[in-house]
Amino acid sequence: MTRVLNSERREPVSGETRSVVVFLHGYGANGADLLGLADPLGEHLPDTLFIAPDAPESVAGMPNGYQWFPIPWIDGSSEEEAARGMAQAVSDLNLFLDALMVDEDVLPEQVVLLGFSQGTMMALHVAARREDEVAGVVAFSGRLLAPETLKDEVVSRPPILLIHGDQDDVVPPQSLPEAAEALQEAGWTDVYAHIMKGTAHGIAPDGLSVALAFMRDKLGL
Repeated sequence: MTRVLNSERREPVSGETRSVVVFLHGYGANGADLLGLADPLGEHLPDTLFIAPDAPESVAGMPNGYQWFPIPWIDGSSEEEAARGMAQAVSDLNLFLDALMVDEDVLPEQVVLLGFSQGTMMALHVAARREDEVAGVVAFSGRLLAPETLKDEVVSRPPILLIHGDQDDVVPPQSLPEAAEALQEAGWTDVYAHIMKGTAHGIAPDGLSVALAFMRDKLGL
């Protein structure tokens, strides 16, 4: 059964929606966590609606903390529970994106997914398996899940920007080259990478600047 995702939004600075950036937050956070990025980005993307759904499951003991799926080494869940949770979250997110495009009257090529950590895992997984290619995926501090299935399951190959802090102690920095390699093996040609020097598990100004340039380029601005 698909769950409807609650979301928060920031309207375009210009008042006219010509593109949409969907923020996908990390484990234990919520949509509002990334929506603050709309402030520095919005002035350079004036016709962009920013929208940030909350992940579908609340995290025990974390008020206002949500997860896309359980993480065994954090919460003691089983691998089966994690896989089942992810499959369900993928379905939820796809429904959210389908409804968003209808409601806002935008095409997939006007939509960018920007993920952080677990949100990046969702963005990379979902974007590759959607029939219509989105404008791009910005993947902060995450990893590509199930790389071994990608080649067989890939449906579209949107441009992808991988960004990671070289001091990340939550998701190892090695996840970036591993993802890039798997994407290239699965036929991607449009993969970019940026390392945030001296940055732990977070989003640094240099990473955000690179992300902005990528989004402007892929949205044709």
